[in-house]
Amino acid sequence: MAESSSADNAELDAAAARADRAVAVMKGQKPGVSGIINFEQRTPKSPMRISGEISGLPPGKHGLAVHEFGDLSSNWRSAGNHFNPYKKEHGGPQDQIRHLGDLGNVEVDEDGVARIDFTDRWLSLGGRNNVLGRSIIIHELPDDLGKGRDRAKSKKTGNAGAGIAMGVIGVQKL
Repeated sequence: MAESSSADNAELDAAAARADRAVAVMKGQKPGVSGIINFEQRTPKSPMRISGEISGLPPGKHGLAVHEFGDLSSNWRSAGNHFNPYKKEHGGPQDQIRHLGDLGNVEVDEDGVARIDFTDRWLSLGGRNNVLGRSIIIHELPDDLGKGRDRAKSKKTGNAGAGIAMGVIGVQKL
C-alpha cells in the first residue's frame, strides 16, 4: 500500500510541473548576486516571456544570453557558446540573423538591480529551440549586438566578456 501511495505522489509531483513555465535561479561569480529569471510560453507557437530580477550586479548595461549547456561546474566557462542551433552569426534580439540565445542587454540600476521583462519570438520550451536544461548568463560588459569594431569577435560573441551571473533553466513546479 505504501508503494502505491509513493507512486501516486510522484505522479502528482510530475503533474505539478508546468509545461509552459521554466525558471533559472541566478547566482553570481561574486557573493551577494542572486535572483530569479522566469520563462513563460502559453502555447508552443507563442512568443516566450522572459522576466525576473537579479540583484548585486554592477550598474550599467550587461549582455544577456542563453548558452548551450546547463553545466555550470566551472562557472560560465563550462556553459558553452551562445545557444545557436541554426549556426548563425551573433546579432541583437530583433535581428533576423542571430544566435537564438542572443538576448541583447539588461540595464542594471544604481542599486545593482536588473529588472528583466521582454518577449522573444524564437526561443521555446520544446522542440529544436528548447531552452530547458541550458543556462542563461549575464555578462560583465554590454553586448555590441554584432555591430562592434572588432568584427570577428563581434559576430561570434558580441564582445560581452565573462559571465557575472548565471543559472540553469529548469522546469518550474506549480
